[in-house]
Amino acid sequence: MKEDAKNPIIQAESLSFTYPADGEKLSLPVFEDLNIEIEEGSFTAIIGPNGCGKSTLAKHFNAVLLPSGGKVWISGLDTADEERLLDIRRQIGMVFQNPDNQIVANVVEDDVAFAPENLGVPSEEIRRRVDDALKTGEMYEYREHAPHLLSGGQKQRVAIAGVLAMQPRCIVLDEPTAMLDPRGREEVISTVSRLNRERGITVVLITHHMNEAADANRVVVMHKGGILLDGSPSEVFSQVELLRKAGLDVPQTTDLLFSLNGAGWSLPLDALTPEACAETIARAMNA
Repeated sequence: MKEDAKNPIIQAESLSFTYPADGEKLSLPVFEDLNIEIEEGSFTAIIGPNGCGKSTLAKHFNAVLLPSGGKVWISGLDTADEERLLDIRRQIGMVFQNPDNQIVANVVEDDVAFAPENLGVPSEEIRRRVDDALKTGEMYEYREHAPHLLSGGQKQRVAIAGVLAMQPRCIVLDEPTAMLDPRGREEVISTVSRLNRERGITVVLITHHMNEAADANRVVVMHKGGILLDGSPSEVFSQVELLRKAGLDVPQTTDLLFSLNGAGWSLPLDALTPEACAETIARAMNA
């Protein structure tokens, strides 16, 4: 068992991964010698251009994929230890891009009950977990609805409730809003932010929406299989030129402040909300 004074919930040490060769297609490493730790109770967003390895990394956190080299530890458990696989997946819940791929039942509450039933949880406890998970995801009133009649954002919240019913310590979301409209994206991000804030559940969010990443308390930028930047949202998104060179955008507020600086202003780039951005501009105008 891996021991560490900080007791992170996820550790990747010297991690490397290469997909098997496909016919004549050469197998190239997705990443090599990658190191990252996720502290318990944190909200970490992982961003990066397509093909940088962020989704592949996310699948290592739940042992969907196993390392080609190096190690991944979940609360000190080695993901390569097949005997501890169930223990690992009880701790790390996964939510994927397409909620239709995770919904397996014809009634919302039956779908949320599916995972704890398969874990052998007693019936009374399942009922309590299902109700609690649906209320937390603000989907309780839809408990008897057919999932296929729900909106994309509602389906994704049902998928999140299904993970919550397993009572994980960490939820890893792999681009959960990529197929949603703006309202659906807002519903999902609001839900996971509340889970982190009010319940202390560790959240790892893989996203290509910079405004979503700005809601996290840590942003990790992956590029070409490595970590380019790692810090608070204000620290990371103030590196506008470096991010653009890597093929990434920045939140709209940062973009506005950066553009004003290009026109001769001298503004800090750490205002990420519209309110903070407006206040920064107002202070500069009144100075």
